[in-house]
Amino acid sequence: MPNNKQAEKRLLTNEKQRVRNKARTTAIKTAEKKFKATIESSDEAAAKEALKNVFAKLDKGVKFGVIHKNKSSRKKSRLTALLTKKA
Repeated sequence: MPNNKQAEKRLLTNEKQRVRNKARTTAIKTAEKKFKATIESSDEAAAKEALKNVFAKLDKGVKFGVIHKNKSSRKKSRLTALLTKKA
């Protein structure tokens, strides 16, 4: 339990930030799953659109400090390779 006003405030702000970060990471994972589903359906145009959406989510995640930039780059590379392999 917090012992002073500042500790109470940090407890509240940390919880808010944790919820925001969780939402962002969940959105990234959901976008990846949708992209992989469109690849399985063999719809190339939809897959490219979904890939663009995943890239946007990853870039936002990096911007807000939710994921590391190298992790984002690695995911982008692997997803792009997956798209070119299936095409």
